[in-house]
Amino acid sequence: MKINQIRPQDNEYLQILNRLALKPERLYYYGEWPKERSLSVAIVGARRCTAYGREVAYNLAKALGERGVLVVSGLAYGVDSIAARGALDGGGQTIAILGTEIERIYPQAHVKLAGEIVEKGGVVASEYKLGDKLDRKLSFLARNRIISGLADVVVVVEAAEKSGSLNTASHAIEQGKELYAVPGDINRVMSQGCNRLIFKGANPLLSVEEFLMQILPKKRRTKKERAQQISLFADTEEERKVLEKIAEGVIDGEEIMEELDMPVQIYNQAITMLEVKGAIYSLGMNRWSLT
Repeated sequence: MKINQIRPQDNEYLQILNRLALKPERLYYYGEWPKERSLSVAIVGARRCTAYGREVAYNLAKALGERGVLVVSGLAYGVDSIAARGALDGGGQTIAILGTEIERIYPQAHVKLAGEIVEKGGVVASEYKLGDKLDRKLSFLARNRIISGLADVVVVVEAAEKSGSLNTASHAIEQGKELYAVPGDINRVMSQGCNRLIFKGANPLLSVEEFLMQILPKKRRTKKERAQQISLFADTEEERKVLEKIAEGVIDGEEIMEELDMPVQIYNQAITMLEVKGAIYSLGMNRWSLT
């Protein structure tokens, strides 16, 4: 496979990386990057995942691939490689970000998978080339910011309480990405990280179909349709104001309160009632969208 290189500012799909606090100067890669932005979901999780984690990662990635959503991950054992396989089996494309030099695909057992990713229109990339001095532990953590940086939505499938997947989740929160975590058995080590993320505000991924309904682009409503929805669900002046802000694209709760100069207790009451009535749904981290 031919090694190419690119600066993020030279490609529309990659320009989102310019927003990172520590943006990569260039990426070395095999394959061909998308020419423009498209919906992208990062799927990360434990290397030593359980059968439950394997099933969820594969089914989720396959469903995304079938719907043309680009799947981003690493190429590690466990959830990373399973997500790549699911996306490919769904007829989709996937991007794998390495924590090693581009010439040294790791693990070697996944060289064939890397070739298939490229062959089917995806990309295998790294910010490192042969000769770069790497601290392997730090380089794998550093690549996590790129995985979350490329995605619009980040999903953690399984993770222990201290893991690289939670490092990716931290980057996602810092970057303002939608964060989902798959809940699991409270007695399993590999569920503790995800359950903790949900406790801290991440959106629980309760079913693949529900997740797809939440993230796939919805038909853009006309002003008349938005007005009808607001009229249908808003029973108080405060609910109307909150709905109008969300309809305008202000999805962060703190921003809504600030722009409306609304006390937190009034906001909480309005947002709770709107969610109960099905007018809005949570994106996690006090962020909201119209249904």
